[in-house]
Amino acid sequence: MNNLWSESLQILMASDRDLVQIVSLSLQVSGGATVLSTFIAIPLAATIAIKRFKGRHILISVLNAMMGLPPVVVGLVVYILLSRSGPFGDAGLLYTPMAMLIAQMCLITPLVLALAIAQLDETNNALTDFFLIYRVGNIRRMTTLIYECRYRLVTTVLAGFGRASAEVGAVMIVGGNIDNVTRVMTTTIALESSKGRLELAVALGIVLIAITIVINVFIGLIKKRGERWMAI
Repeated sequence: MNNLWSESLQILMASDRDLVQIVSLSLQVSGGATVLSTFIAIPLAATIAIKRFKGRHILISVLNAMMGLPPVVVGLVVYILLSRSGPFGDAGLLYTPMAMLIAQMCLITPLVLALAIAQLDETNNALTDFFLIYRVGNIRRMTTLIYECRYRLVTTVLAGFGRASAEVGAVMIVGGNIDNVTRVMTTTIALESSKGRLELAVALGIVLIAITIVINVFIGLIKKRGERWMAI
């Protein structure tokens, strides 16, 4: 056991080429998925927050339910869409980092969207009188809500990134876990563990835990800053 930890730490300290490549691809895929999800989810959440339409509560309930989407099901759906017999098969995206990015984006967008709606809707209700008195238009109302909720929205986005970076099922299905092409931290940990080659798996596990800790510390700092700003 001591040899395992020492060899894993040596891999980390030496910045092993495979380790660096795997971590880099993981951050690129999860980061890209989070950015795209944010640009889709936040404006859409602001729109839903200020609009009152038939079926709104049903839509919000569905989005809340989709927060717990099984990753393997998301991966399967994306696989079918991107396969040669699927509608997007000609794009040749299957078993590429882009396919993994798409799968992660589909997985975390409902999460970011549902949480953002709850935050923006609460703020919208608190500012309704203000918006009515000053006859604030929809676009200005949306931007105001996003600005007022900016700290909470950042924590929501970071939560989405955390889920994306820790996901294994969907990226395994659409990425294929191909060496030097689509191999990310979570899929490598699963593969190396199944082979009994635990040194790289443990090293990547340490990196993944470190990323999770950093995200949670950052979320805590943002929450404190937001609470101070609200108290002023």
